[in-house]
Amino acid sequence: MAGDQKAKAKKEQMKGKAKETVGRTVGNERMTAEGQAEKSKGDARQAKEKAKDTLKP
Repeated sequence: MAGDQKAKAKKEQMKGKAKETVGRTVGNERMTAEGQAEKSKGDARQAKEKAKDTLKP
């Protein structure tokens, strides 16, 4: 399960970064903001999974 969540986090991070980059390139502030939000969501999910791994005995 943890591996699946880590992969999902990485996917969200990459998708968000791509969306942010495209938004900046075309000058679309909304798309840039959405990309940043997705990337942050992926970062948070990854941090949660790392914390879970740290707490495992």
